[in-house]
Amino acid sequence: MSLTERDLKVIWHPYTQMKTAAPPIPIVRGEGTCLYDEDGKKYIDAVSSWWVNIHGHAHPYIAHKVAAQLQQLEHVIFAGFTHQGAVELAERLLAILPNNQQKAFYSDNGSTAIEVAIKMCLQYWLNKGDQRTKIIAFNNAYHGDTFGAMAVSGRSAFTKAFDSLLFEVEFIDTPNENNIQNLKSQISDLKSQTACFIFEPLVQGSGGMLMYEAKYLNELMAHCRQENVLMIDDEVFTGFGRTGKRFACDHVTVQPDIMCFSKGLTGGTMALGLTTCTQHIYDAFLSDDKLKTLFHGHSFTANPIACASALASMDLFMEPATMANIQRIEAKHEQFAAKIQHHPKIKAVRQTGTILAMEWQTGDDTSYFSSLRDKLYQYFLAEGIILRPLGNIIYILPPYCITNDELAYVYSKIEQALTEI
Repeated sequence: MSLTERDLKVIWHPYTQMKTAAPPIPIVRGEGTCLYDEDGKKYIDAVSSWWVNIHGHAHPYIAHKVAAQLQQLEHVIFAGFTHQGAVELAERLLAILPNNQQKAFYSDNGSTAIEVAIKMCLQYWLNKGDQRTKIIAFNNAYHGDTFGAMAVSGRSAFTKAFDSLLFEVEFIDTPNENNIQNLKSQISDLKSQTACFIFEPLVQGSGGMLMYEAKYLNELMAHCRQENVLMIDDEVFTGFGRTGKRFACDHVTVQPDIMCFSKGLTGGTMALGLTTCTQHIYDAFLSDDKLKTLFHGHSFTANPIACASALASMDLFMEPATMANIQRIEAKHEQFAAKIQHHPKIKAVRQTGTILAMEWQTGDDTSYFSSLRDKLYQYFLAEGIILRPLGNIIYILPPYCITNDELAYVYSKIEQALTEI
C-alpha cells in the first residue's frame, strides 16, 4: 500500500471531514521553503506549515543542535529539576521582550500557553483576595482548541458543539477610530469584575487575517492599564517576526502583563509553549500557603530537545540576515498588494509584515466552508503551492528563507487563479 492508503486506514486528521476530504498528500522530506511528496513533486510551503516554520524545513543548523542534545539529555521532570536549555531559553527570550516580562512558564503548545495565562490571571485575583472571573476578548478571536482557549475565542462553527460548556466571555470589537471611546467605556464598566483582557495583537489569524491598527490597540491597552485590567498578549501566531518587528507588541508602547508563545518559537521544529509574566503577577503566587501555588504542568514541560530547537531557532532569528529577509518579504507583499488590490474579483487586500491576505469576491458565500475554498486549495496544490484558504480568504505567510523567484511564482499563480476561477 502507498503511504496515503496506510494513513487512511489508521489516522484521523485535524480540521478534516474524513468522509469527503481528498486523500492526504504523503510528504517524505523538506528543504528550505519546499516540501516533497513520495512521487518527487515539489510544493512551495507558502503558509509555513500552519504558521510554525520561520527558517525553512530541515534546517541543518537546528538539526545539528537537536541531534547534539539528543546525545546529552532527552527529558527530565521539570518539577523540582531544571536544565541548561530551559534556563538559557528563558534568559534569552526575556532579554528581547518588553522589560516588564520577568518570568517564564513552560508548556507544550499554543493552546496550553493560553491556558496557563488565563489561569494565572484568574488565580492572581483570587490570591489577592479579589475573585474576578470575567474575561474580555475580541470578536472573531482565536486562541486555541483546548477548553479555556476555546472559551476566549469567538463563537463559530468550530465551537458550536461545545458552546454550552464554555465559560462566559465579554466579547468586544477590535478598535478603530470610530469605536475606541465606546470600547474604553465598556472596559471601565466591567473593570471590577474583569480578570483580564486577552487579544491577538494587530492580526486575527484564524478569523480571516483580520487586521487593525497599532495606535488604537495601544490606546486600548493604555486604558486597561489605567483601569487595572490585566492584559494577555497572544503572540503565538504574531511572534518572531510575522508582523515586521520581532513581536507584535513592539508596535505599541504599552506593555502587556502576560505574553504567550509557540509556533515559531522552535522554528517549527517541534511543539513547545511558553508564557511569560510580570514580577507582580509572579509575586502574587509566592506564599507560605501552598494553596496559592499555580497548579499547572505538563509531562513534557520545558523538554530539553524542544528547548534546544528553540535556542537554535533564536540564533538564526537574531541574525541581521533574518530581519533583512522579513523586510524583503514585506516589501514584495506590498508591491503585489498594490498590483492586485483593484482587481474585480478581489474584495479586499490586507497586509501586515510578512502576512498578505486577499479576500475573494464570492457574493454571500464568505464562510470558512465556502465552496470556493476547496477549489482554490486544490488549484494551488496542482500548481505546486500550499495555500490553505480561510474560506474565501487566501493568505501568504512564508518561511523567511523564501526566495524572490519563489514569491514571484506564488504571486503569478494567484493572478492566474484570478483569471481562471
